[in-house]
Amino acid sequence: MKKITYILLAVFSALTVNAQDFQGMAVYESKTTLPDMSKMGAPGGRDITPEMRKQIEERMKKALEKTFTLRFDKTASVYEEEEKLDAPGQDGGGMRMMASFMGGGGKHFKNVKEKRYVIEKEVFGKEFLIDDTLPKLTWKMESETKKIGNYTCYKATAVIPASKSDFRNLRMKKDDAKKDDTKKADEPKSTNFMDQMEIPKDVTITAWYSPEIPINQGPENYWGLPGLILEVTDGRTILLCSKIVLNTKEKAEIKAPTKGKKVTQAEFDDLVVKKMEEMRQMYQGQGGPGGMRPPRMN
Repeated sequence: MKKITYILLAVFSALTVNAQDFQGMAVYESKTTLPDMSKMGAPGGRDITPEMRKQIEERMKKALEKTFTLRFDKTASVYEEEEKLDAPGQDGGGMRMMASFMGGGGKHFKNVKEKRYVIEKEVFGKEFLIDDTLPKLTWKMESETKKIGNYTCYKATAVIPASKSDFRNLRMKKDDAKKDDTKKADEPKSTNFMDQMEIPKDVTITAWYSPEIPINQGPENYWGLPGLILEVTDGRTILLCSKIVLNTKEKAEIKAPTKGKKVTQAEFDDLVVKKMEEMRQMYQGQGGPGGMRPPRMN
């Protein structure tokens, strides 16, 4: 009986999606696990106090808790972060800059029929328009299922190259971790947190999609499954759908953004890596990650 009910729901969903003016909206909540900051030092060779470290971790954690809205039709979608006001006295500039490299900010458009995506993003005081081909995700379909809200979801996994400009997967360098375990008490400690971190070459993606919403869509650049992706675990980050509305009364304009200097993803990554290297060198003179003043793009 459950199987028959599921088939009927899937057929009904498919008929609904095939309606000419079909649109839907999904809300996603994101959480990112912070890298180990216990070895982080302060500028000038000083150790960071436990209170200072706790304050930095709390600010970073809050900056990485985001809410996104995905508006979609049969072939295209627009994914945007919901804006939040900075708390009084908070260094909004530094945290917003950091958050922009942690999957936030800008407008993210993708068209699965044309296999194209366009991201409107402001970093270092300059607007960019990243226009490129959707990444080909080689999904491994799993038999495991679970419920997300009222929807039955299936598991799929993929291994993809890690983006150079996405710092959500920062981790301590393996060599540094080994050195730290064997380091003598009187040996000097590195005071540059960014020197101790790296981005892995690959990340494993775990997605949960629902065929009950037969849309080839998902948050960010995730796509290519026979159903809307309702949850994604990408390294340290989890995106979880908290609300779905199908056939929304108010029709949103789903089209590619146009503002900013047009670049490919590779060009954008190279620009970010170059500027982050400048920031790494400026780190000791500007008070660490909470107080870094971003260099401007030329």
